[in-house]
Amino acid sequence: MTTKTTWPLGRVLRDRDAGLCLAGVVVSGFGTSALWLASGVWVKDLTGSDGLAALCMLAMWLPVLAGPLLGTLADRGRRKPLLIGVNVLLGSLLLTLVAVDSPAELWLLYAVLFVYGAAGVVHDAAESALVATAVGPALLGDFNGLRMTAAEGMKLLAPLAGAGLYAAYGGVSVALLDAATFVLATGLYAALRVREDKPARTEDGRGRRTAEGVRHLWAHPVLRPLVLAGGATMLCAGLNGALVYAVVDGLGHSPAYAGVLYAVQGAGSVAVGLLSGAALRRLGARCFGAYGIALLALAVALRAVPSDPVALVCSAVIGAGLPAVLIATLTSVQRETPGALLGRVTATANTLVFAPNAVGLAAGAALVEVVGHRPVLVALGVALLVTAAALCAPPAGAEAVPGR
Repeated sequence: MTTKTTWPLGRVLRDRDAGLCLAGVVVSGFGTSALWLASGVWVKDLTGSDGLAALCMLAMWLPVLAGPLLGTLADRGRRKPLLIGVNVLLGSLLLTLVAVDSPAELWLLYAVLFVYGAAGVVHDAAESALVATAVGPALLGDFNGLRMTAAEGMKLLAPLAGAGLYAAYGGVSVALLDAATFVLATGLYAALRVREDKPARTEDGRGRRTAEGVRHLWAHPVLRPLVLAGGATMLCAGLNGALVYAVVDGLGHSPAYAGVLYAVQGAGSVAVGLLSGAALRRLGARCFGAYGIALLALAVALRAVPSDPVALVCSAVIGAGLPAVLIATLTSVQRETPGALLGRVTATANTLVFAPNAVGLAAGAALVEVVGHRPVLVALGVALLVTAAALCAPPAGAEAVPGR
């Protein structure tokens, strides 16, 4: 088999629809990451308040808690027109931010960010369902790995671009940039050659449709342990993230050094994204996720060692280990869920996996003041190792072949 055939980027880009989907993810991710940073800086400049600036992230993140309910919208019609409509809506909505030039208009910024977050939940659910239709099952692992690589790459590049644009032209310019990325993403999704059957009409209420997604996740022998392990991992990751400034202080550096650790962590995530497709095919979803969690466990525990080289290596390993269970979970949801349920199941899985991260951040902020960061890091390492061991020992028959 040639290198050209096995290299994941080549495999994905040779498939026209997979390449268009990936381009849409990159473009949308760039705009969102740029706005994420700039909105907080914008509020800080207008008000001088750190708390009001932090509310920007809360406004964007809060709708994730309603993921199981919002995800039903992605199953009520064809996903391609829905994605195009959501992109047009968000692009138009961002144009209203040209009116924000004083603290009196901040309500508009918060409202736009809240709608942005809610529409993003629907967008992600519809996109995942559309990808499962447009991308062949053999390419899903490679695609989701590259999606993770793109997302981490945007987190490294887009905030810098957004900050530079903000410094030169102000917050409105970043909003206009994000609006332009939605216009471009609209064109990319419109170019997809994918045939979707219109979902059958149902008289069930939204609550019953939401419950269907939850039941599918809970009853499935592959998806339930992956989602539970993903949620436990993100809880621990939130705790670990809350301790980063204590780690930096223990190394004798200023708080700005945290940026170096995050950059190294991002590089580790980019690397694992490129390798995840092959790893999923060789190991299967559960073992791939479990090995990633085990790597994360060792790196988190070793963060207790007050050494710069150890801290840098641990950051890279955290970046490589953490995405594994996320990629494994998303790929398995796409492979193991009927198309009619995929939107709500994806949104429910995202809520169950990512919501614990916020709990971990809050708990970590409290624990570090009472206990100190080193005992907490060691305890997190042990908890993550237990999670990895539980995930790598599936019940008989739950995962018979690699790639499931």
